[in-house]
Amino acid sequence: MMDLSVVMVIPVLNEEQSLRQYITKFKALEKDCSIMFCDGGSDDETCALLQNHDLNYCHSLRGRALQMNAGAAACKKTMKSDILAFIHADTHISSSDIELIKRTMQDSSVVGGRFDVRLSGNSSAFRVIEFMINLRSRISGISTGDQCQFVRRSVFEEMGGFPEQALMEDVAFSKQLKRHGKIACLKNKVVTSSRRWEKHGIIKTVILMWKLRFLYWLGTSPEKLTEMYRNAR
Repeated sequence: MMDLSVVMVIPVLNEEQSLRQYITKFKALEKDCSIMFCDGGSDDETCALLQNHDLNYCHSLRGRALQMNAGAAACKKTMKSDILAFIHADTHISSSDIELIKRTMQDSSVVGGRFDVRLSGNSSAFRVIEFMINLRSRISGISTGDQCQFVRRSVFEEMGGFPEQALMEDVAFSKQLKRHGKIACLKNKVVTSSRRWEKHGIIKTVILMWKLRFLYWLGTSPEKLTEMYRNAR
């Protein structure tokens, strides 16, 4: 079996609260993979927390796509990174998930993949939401950042990284990735925070997310969608 190295790239912006909750879990994962955070200009204690816990981080302009591309570039200088995995700061991934990525990528026909997702909240409504997210993703082959997207570095570089757009960069990336080879839709679930739904309301958030995806499918610019997203929150 090939000895494949994985680097997790995590964009952060004022994620002090999430990091305080998850930072010990990230530290524990360093035995299984390398980690690179990329800060987009936080004005809270995000960078101080990363520094105090001796976690690798770099800086870039604000914007998830910009930060993930910058993180991928920064880790190339100092870390072996056959596989790049992109996750959110409020998403929990385990050692067994990292090992599953490595096993999955032993198949040379697989260019990348994603996990199923579980929302952290206990409401039965979240079970319905995550079921629909996973079903839609499995049918379409399209994934989002909440699902821990992973890709071979060689393919990532061939693609030019994430499209540097204001919103839906993860959807655009996964659409492009499908053209390069086989996508692994892993049934293992990564756990992501349900805070967005809890803060703004479950029904309101679901309607907003579907509206944004539909408008994006119709060709509405990511910049316009970002404005709509901010105004609706």
